[in-house]
Amino acid sequence: MSKKTSTEGKILDAAYRLFLGKGYRHTTMDDIAQDLGMSKKTLYKYYPGKLELLSASFEVLKTKMTAKVEAILDNRYISFPLKLKSMLSVIATHLAPINPELFEDLKDHAPEIWEELTTYINESAYLRFARLIEQGVAQGLVNPRLNTSLVVMLYAAAVQSLLDPEFSGQFPSAIQKGMKIPPSEIYDQAISIIYNGILTDEARNEFQNA
Repeated sequence: MSKKTSTEGKILDAAYRLFLGKGYRHTTMDDIAQDLGMSKKTLYKYYPGKLELLSASFEVLKTKMTAKVEAILDNRYISFPLKLKSMLSVIATHLAPINPELFEDLKDHAPEIWEELTTYINESAYLRFARLIEQGVAQGLVNPRLNTSLVVMLYAAAVQSLLDPEFSGQFPSAIQKGMKIPPSEIYDQAISIIYNGILTDEARNEFQNA
């Protein structure tokens, strides 16, 4: 790795960390330069502005997600349940830190990057997820009567709705207060509810036989 590539990586890591912590609007080039211990003049030699830094940060995120998800899909040596858990874990690990406030920030102040990111999530992450569900059907491990697209959309809709402030804002305050859990926990619990259900084994047997 060249010195230039190494420095660019450090800049992107610092910028992305600040974007996640402070939001896009409230992060300045001064903040990023100070965090890195470099002059703003040096920072501008690598990236002409904050928008370019944001775009490059998300390109790194998308590249990492794609590589990990493809590796899981193509791995012939791990079982389908482990593949499912691993893929959902990768999606959650990379998307959960992008909190609702940053999503709102992107919509308002970087709409092109917001659109690129959501397009990637929809076309790449969810289409690959659909491929995995189809693998499960072929192996007899996913109920063939279930609609694959519905399985994927239920997960996507649940996660996207739960992280959307406008969606949660329509519920009574008592319900909103009860949802004060970290985004990563929202992903984990949404996965558990959708794929394991809410019932204990004893209750599930009774429910199925009722």
